[in-house]
Amino acid sequence: MNMKNLYITGIFLILLIEKSTAQLNVQRAVNRAEKQTRILLNEVAQAKADGSNMVSPRTLEKGKLKLVSSKDWTSGFFSGELWYLYELSKDTKWKQEAERYTQAIESEKINGTTHDMGFKIYCSFGNGYRITHNEQYKAVLIEAAKTLSSRFSPKVGLIRSWDHHSEQWAYPVIIDNMLNLELLFEASKLTGDSTYYKIAVSHADKTMKNHFRKDYSSYHVVAYNPETGIAEKKQTHQGYSDSSAWARGQAWALYGYTMCYRETRNPAYLQQAQHVAEYIFTHPNLPSDLVPYWDFNAPGIPDEPRDVSAATVMASALYELSTYSSKSNGYYEKADRIIESVSTKYVSAPGTNKGFILGHSTGSKPAGSEIDVPLSYADYYYLEALLRRRNINYKQK
Repeated sequence: MNMKNLYITGIFLILLIEKSTAQLNVQRAVNRAEKQTRILLNEVAQAKADGSNMVSPRTLEKGKLKLVSSKDWTSGFFSGELWYLYELSKDTKWKQEAERYTQAIESEKINGTTHDMGFKIYCSFGNGYRITHNEQYKAVLIEAAKTLSSRFSPKVGLIRSWDHHSEQWAYPVIIDNMLNLELLFEASKLTGDSTYYKIAVSHADKTMKNHFRKDYSSYHVVAYNPETGIAEKKQTHQGYSDSSAWARGQAWALYGYTMCYRETRNPAYLQQAQHVAEYIFTHPNLPSDLVPYWDFNAPGIPDEPRDVSAATVMASALYELSTYSSKSNGYYEKADRIIESVSTKYVSAPGTNKGFILGHSTGSKPAGSEIDVPLSYADYYYLEALLRRRNINYKQK
């Protein structure tokens, strides 16, 4: 064999080793997640031993496990994690637990006091139906979509977010609400009723018009006049200031418009997701490990808390976005860098954090709430990112 052939063979072997190592790293991450989640299941069982009606783990408060009721916006994430662990491992133990935790929040399908129906019902029943095709889950999804649709105003063209702070906002819409549209798209496919699809598109279009600045950063809250549909205030609630870029808000925007492109194939949504990605990854305050500070404009950078939950939402979105875009954008590679960072620097040490997979997320810094702690939705989108990465690699074989 001549030197040229030896060189080519050597490069090929290196690529095979790198690919194998990457796959092993994902499997290692899944194995670690399973071990942690077994601990968390035991911690939840102990916490509920006193007859508590709380249903899902959300975070730690002063080192103690915090459980939430089904009404909490985060109540569906843990059951979603369990569905993902079942997909990733094929261990029926996770399926059984997923079914149990999913069933515990079914009552939320008729809770019309919140816009968080997608987070609660789609992450739990949506994943469950996708995996099992359980007809009961399908019925819950459709009922939940009906309930969510009741918060849509044709005058405004958007789904109302909060009912609280009515003295401050007459008709508030938050960027987070983009993710709840996935439930409506699914309901349209399940029923053949285009009403759900049209509501989702209306919401996405008007959010794209009013929620973004010229640089494609997003406001957190836009308040509308409920009679005229005109945007009257553009502010924040969880970010540093009205003019700043709250990190998880940018992640919701990236994820939301990537998902909307999947469901509609409207190129405007794809372009919007790409613009948001460009804003995030060219920002001078984005750390080299791609795990953002809680707000891109927080005044104390680099001594500000990170938000791992924003990072995992971004990574999951980027893996999907990479399948719609040219490889030159590097979305897949950026997602890999985030997951590698999270899996090495921000992961819980074995047996710690009451079984949460990741630490170092930030819920609401302005409220002094959930700072540098584990959060259930950080773990949820982490597992979703691992699953999407694996599925992309399978398709490429």
